[in-house]
Amino acid sequence: METQYYTLIEKQDFFEIIENKFGELAIFIDARDGSPVNPVLEFDGKKTALLKRDERLAVRLDNIDEETKGPLAEAEFVLIVELNGKMVERTYGVPVENVEEIEFKGRQTRADEIVKAKSKEDVMKSFGAVRCWSCGGKQ
Repeated sequence: METQYYTLIEKQDFFEIIENKFGELAIFIDARDGSPVNPVLEFDGKKTALLKRDERLAVRLDNIDEETKGPLAEAEFVLIVELNGKMVERTYGVPVENVEEIEFKGRQTRADEIVKAKSKEDVMKSFGAVRCWSCGGKQ
């Protein structure tokens, strides 16, 4: 059982969005470790999208090209292509959710990464706590 106590949001400095003759979009990003689980792409309709790859990892896509905003906002699904150098590591389809605003919660640990600690309740639930004792202090 893998227990994650932190959520990472990584900033993708360079990415490409392409459109085919059918109007379908694909987004090329750097490969990440592990396979995505129930991924979704949130788009604020402006310049930022957030690929929620799984419960632990999200990839932030900033400065989306002005011409891309319309097609991306209208898309129901996009194809994510993860590259390791020039080689394709994996591809998968994700639904697009249009949101008012994307909120980045967490603490910046370096230029491309934001770490968000989970709440006490989240950790206790992940841990599978069935009972809790408060200890210490005066009796």
